[in-house]
Amino acid sequence: MTMQYRRFGRTELQMPIFSCGGMRYQHSWQDIDPSTIPNEGQRNLEATIHRAFELGINHIETARGYGSSELQLGYVLPQLPREELIVQTKVSPKPNPKDFVEQFEKSLSLLQLDYVDLLGLHGINNDETWQWCLDGCLDAAYELKAKGLVRHIGFSTHGPTDIIVKAIESDRFDYVNLHWYYINQFNWPAIEAATRHDMGVFIISPSDKGGKLYSPPPKLKQLCEPLSPMVFNDLFCLNHPQVHTLSLGAARPSDFDEHLKVLPQLTDADAILAPILSQLEEAAIATLGEDWYRNWWVGLPDESKVPGNVNIQVILWLRNLLLAYDMEEYAVARYNLLENGGHWFAGAQAKNIDQLDFSQVLSESPFRDRIPAFLAETHERISGKAVKRLSQS
Repeated sequence: MTMQYRRFGRTELQMPIFSCGGMRYQHSWQDIDPSTIPNEGQRNLEATIHRAFELGINHIETARGYGSSELQLGYVLPQLPREELIVQTKVSPKPNPKDFVEQFEKSLSLLQLDYVDLLGLHGINNDETWQWCLDGCLDAAYELKAKGLVRHIGFSTHGPTDIIVKAIESDRFDYVNLHWYYINQFNWPAIEAATRHDMGVFIISPSDKGGKLYSPPPKLKQLCEPLSPMVFNDLFCLNHPQVHTLSLGAARPSDFDEHLKVLPQLTDADAILAPILSQLEEAAIATLGEDWYRNWWVGLPDESKVPGNVNIQVILWLRNLLLAYDMEEYAVARYNLLENGGHWFAGAQAKNIDQLDFSQVLSESPFRDRIPAFLAETHERISGKAVKRLSQS
């Protein structure tokens, strides 16, 4: 099977439709002494990168925040033809742009490269991190580009759509890394904005954040037949030409195999997807009711405006997935990131709902009378042990 490529917006890079994400094969989430890296683990990482390259997946994506990922990649990337690689790293914006530059210089040193093709400002998730970009980090990134250390500048985000669109509309970025997949299509306006600005569009973690699709519940597997949920989601995303590449967080060489099944199906994607999309929609309507299914998000406030900072939209979204598709493992994991994920997963859980007055903030919702009970029920069912982001583990 031959890898397919898409023009990555105004970067003019020919981007493989799958990228090799670098946050699951590294040894540690902390910077470590190279001598502590097990030989077996390093050999696995090298085998994973070589397998990606053999498949035509020549975009290797990592970040300063991915612990030993850059260090370990630094031992393998120089073995590959540099002109055939597209290397991306990401550095979080800082209040002091000098700190941002120092972190980038550390990244470049660890990767053992003279330049990176793509530098992403990592985690423009709220007004504060966006302001840090405006206060100097973006200018610093452009200075790095002027020195030849960076070819193209973009950003990655786990933030709300309005923040993403604000950054895109600044027209200072060449590409964006964001979340968008079948179960969570809220960021489509941001993808449309990126398309207007001729930016590359990279989808973050479609198989994990897109539903833990490597361990799907039986109901979801049945609804996605004859495809696996993972292949269905890949095909759904790539059937939109505005999307250029999906990140595959491979932990071992074999992790690419299931995704490769998408390649021969892209030309017939509409016909293949249509019955599955109908099955998924019918199942959701049968469980949730058509009015709720089509309108549940109408009039929902941002969590910053809600008493107790309860993230109403995320909680109701997880409830939908739980009821419609039995996605309990995913719902539990995401729900328990609330209050533990910082600005990467903002807002609070639905604790003590009976002590909070949502009448004003839900006044625009057609389901205002039902939502408090839904929130309380969801909390009771899926609250549990606090969950940390992978990088906090």
